[in-house]
Amino acid sequence: MTAPPLGKYLASTEKNIRDKAVKNLSAFLSESTNVLSKPDMDKLWKGIFYGFWMSDKPLVQQALATELTDLVLSISQTTSALMFLRGFWEMIVREWNGIDRLRIDKYYMLVRKFVNVSFRLLIRTGWDVNVINEYNDILTASGGPLCPSDLKVPTSLAYHLADIYVEELDKVLSLSTSPTDSLPAPLHPLLIPFLLLAAQTPVSVTYKRIQSALMDPLFSALNPPPEDEEPLSKRTRLTTTESQPGLYSCVVINSCYENPKTEGRVDGPTLRMKLLRLVFEIASRPETRDSNRRKLYALWKDGADEFEED
Repeated sequence: MTAPPLGKYLASTEKNIRDKAVKNLSAFLSESTNVLSKPDMDKLWKGIFYGFWMSDKPLVQQALATELTDLVLSISQTTSALMFLRGFWEMIVREWNGIDRLRIDKYYMLVRKFVNVSFRLLIRTGWDVNVINEYNDILTASGGPLCPSDLKVPTSLAYHLADIYVEELDKVLSLSTSPTDSLPAPLHPLLIPFLLLAAQTPVSVTYKRIQSALMDPLFSALNPPPEDEEPLSKRTRLTTTESQPGLYSCVVINSCYENPKTEGRVDGPTLRMKLLRLVFEIASRPETRDSNRRKLYALWKDGADEFEED
């Protein structure tokens, strides 16, 4: 096979034609010798986008989303899998503002599934630092969903990612039959795209969403209050969802700071303090916006004060 199924087949209104195109694409991508050029990748993803657009029943949408995300893991070469993921994110950013309110929920679901499979790919590589860096570049480069300087990137997409990112990481880590089945997740490189966006975004709501939806719940989960203490008594600034028992439980017990092979699993309070130091370091960088710098310093100080109280 010299070319993948494109355009009219993946965007067909006939489900059986779309299904056959997905199967053919899986076979094509599974061949390590098949490497797509960027124009072909763009055409491929445009076809996939409209193929998903035409799926109109929830069960069909979920099945198709699963088939599409499974394609990532069917690609044996990690570099090719990352190229496929880059094509997905570039397509989503490009098409996002054209998605109407009747279809937006299924694309939220598709994004969630691609976040999930991206973590599964990173686990497959043993959390290889070079692969994580390449994936982070996909997210943060111009045209990526977490790029702080590209004003064409829809803010609602970054908000959705902040809402689901750690949750999907927790789900992926929970797939192990026991915590010893996989290396711990390195939180520093996995979270750095969001911290950099929080530091550099010119949109105050974006900073607020990253802190409220991602940083505050994670810091709370990594340092839960004593069992005899009311979770909200000293943490009124945190939302009620952040004090749920067992929140991000797999992340808490199966994570490290930076290098899973040398660090092993790091306990929650220690991880929390390391991440707070990272917040301080990013706040100190010259490229951090002054308004965001103050907020990051405040986040660091609140966390340090709580640590001293404990």
